Amino acid sequence: MTESATESRPWHLQATIRRLVLTAFVAGQTGLASWFLLQVLPYHGGNVVEWLIVAVFAVLYLWIAFGFWIAVYGFLLRLLGGDRASLLKRHTPNELAATPLSKTAIVMPLYHEPVSWTLKGLKAIYLDLARSGRLDDFDFYILSDSQDPDVWLQEQQVWLKLVEELGAHGRLFYRRRRVNLNYKSGNVADFLRRWGSQYQYMVVLDADSLLAGDTIRTMVQVMNREPQVGILQTAPTIINARSAFARIQQFANRLYSPLFATGLAAIQMGDAAFWGHNAVIRVAPFMAHCGLPKLKGAGIWQGPIMSHDFVEAAFLGRAGYEVWLEPALGASYEESPPTLDDELARDQRWSKGNLQHAALMLFSPRLRLAHRFAFLNGIMAYASSPLWLLFLVLTTIAAVQLTIAPIDYFPDGRESPFPLWPEWRPTWAITLVVSTMALLFLPKFLAIFDVVAHRALSGFGGFLRLLSSVLLEIVVSVLLAPIRMLAHSHSVVSALLNVRLSWAGQNRTEETGWREAAMRHLPGLIIGSAWSAFAWTLDPMFFLWSLPVSVPLALAAPTTVWLSRSSSGESLSRRGLLLTPEERTRMPLLDDARGFREEAESEVALTPVEQAVLVPAVNRLHRQLAGRGAKGLKKEVIEGELDACVSRGYRGIEKGRLSLLLEDPQALTALHRRAWSAPSDSFWGQRVRNLVLHAQGLQDL
Repeated sequence: MTESATESRPWHLQATIRRLVLTAFVAGQTGLASWFLLQVLPYHGGNVVEWLIVAVFAVLYLWIAFGFWIAVYGFLLRLLGGDRASLLKRHTPNELAATPLSKTAIVMPLYHEPVSWTLKGLKAIYLDLARSGRLDDFDFYILSDSQDPDVWLQEQQVWLKLVEELGAHGRLFYRRRRVNLNYKSGNVADFLRRWGSQYQYMVVLDADSLLAGDTIRTMVQVMNREPQVGILQTAPTIINARSAFARIQQFANRLYSPLFATGLAAIQMGDAAFWGHNAVIRVAPFMAHCGLPKLKGAGIWQGPIMSHDFVEAAFLGRAGYEVWLEPALGASYEESPPTLDDELARDQRWSKGNLQHAALMLFSPRLRLAHRFAFLNGIMAYASSPLWLLFLVLTTIAAVQLTIAPIDYFPDGRESPFPLWPEWRPTWAITLVVSTMALLFLPKFLAIFDVVAHRALSGFGGFLRLLSSVLLEIVVSVLLAPIRMLAHSHSVVSALLNVRLSWAGQNRTEETGWREAAMRHLPGLIIGSAWSAFAWTLDPMFFLWSLPVSVPLALAAPTTVWLSRSSSGESLSRRGLLLTPEERTRMPLLDDARGFREEAESEVALTPVEQAVLVPAVNRLHRQLAGRGAKGLKKEVIEGELDACVSRGYRGIEKGRLSLLLEDPQALTALHRRAWSAPSDSFWGQRVRNLVLHAQGLQDL
């Protein structure tokens, strides 16, 4: 950008004022609460343990207070009709409609996702964009990093079928990387190196993303009218939840997120974060400024950056571009993990990526303060759990000092001739607990008032069902909080020890079994039970204080199993609980996606690998996509695996070597010829017979 464009930030003064006011409220409230706690503790900070308790409490309270005031601010803005300083409010609908579009790539990175389900969602997006009549300005790219041959071979087949169904030749492309270097960010970077110069914008989707055609069009038009904006981020709504866990996440997202997203967008303004998907990116500055460096520190802070999105937003901000979150851009959707265990597995990857950001937050030059705070915010999303655990440990130590150890009237070398008497203030303690609970739960009831104010009760099933759903969500949140605390604490410690993590596709359908749940949550059961038993030996009141943590840990296995069940989610839905407007209104995009995914799949007698070898049309497709044949040492490996595959079948071949074999056009040709001529009692001979019988059965129908 030019120097004048870089310095032109008409919103910056307003953002600074808003942030200072927020800081004053958060800091003032945290200071008051910390002073209250100091008065509640028996020695009022007279020993090291009490000061540590207050310090940890202050950090946790600060974190909660920040979220509370963001929600309050969002509630007030929505009550007043929205943020007049937002990006979308600058332009009338007529101005946007008259704005031309620009060449845009819509990219969907994939890694071992359910192939048919995922690409049927992309099909729904394609058709919704086609309904807008502006399809010529958009190209679609499926960017695969899948390494399992059964997955990537199926991706190629489903892609070709989709191209033929949609008549999307020359508009819907498929590219697979053979080496998935640097995770998702490397996948997108490879696309940009190859084709980025052809496009002005890039819309990034996740495998579970849905974006309405009108939303995509509006995003591009806003970008054309705002040349200083590098990324425009939507606030996705969770949909298609089936399990009880996912339905609770969906309900909470739909009810509470408008407040939090509106408040957050108003505080961040042009210094917003990028969430990695459901956003539009200006390609040229992204390519110029968002190359991710390898970290050069030690342990977790070395090697490739795992969580790329916040970093890319910060780098664009450093280059003078703006990043905006725009909650008013509707019809942007994603899905929730179906079970708590799936969420925690995903969080383990995210926690390591977010903790890596500490190095960038502290040492990267010229980053804007707002983006450094975004890094801190992401770190605290997981670091708050071990801090809470530390708080529980410290309070237990304090209880031990009061009940087992003799009272120390001159703690920590106190030189005063007057003893320090322990003092209890139960009324103050109750006040502090109530105020903390208010911070946690008041935003939920503000969200109810927001729904009433916007006359949107019918979308949630009416007032009583909405209130009942909120109470149910609160109960489940209380039950899950200690489980998440332990799991996130484990993730943070594992990350700091640089435990290697595998990169895998997400489970989107499976339920949690009893044995799996019992084994996974046994450590929490033991820890919680032992802590409460120890608390009972100290003091009955301290035992009662431990129950909100130990009881959920004891119930973790049955809780997670019940929440993972689709039948539980359906039962809640039948009772009118956890309903959302998207389930009660018709939208072409959502109807298409749901309908396509519910279509019965045609019965296939062969696996994707077997189809690639035996079915002539499929074999020809994969040969065309395979590129050049291998040479040298790779060629020798392929020839050896080819003989093994023909004689014994492919199941005993390591997946990496099998991929090498199936990526070679000459090997595919030879496999096809030799498999069809294999003896009838061999592996391939039996598959040929199954294929012939299946074809005859279809003809008889």
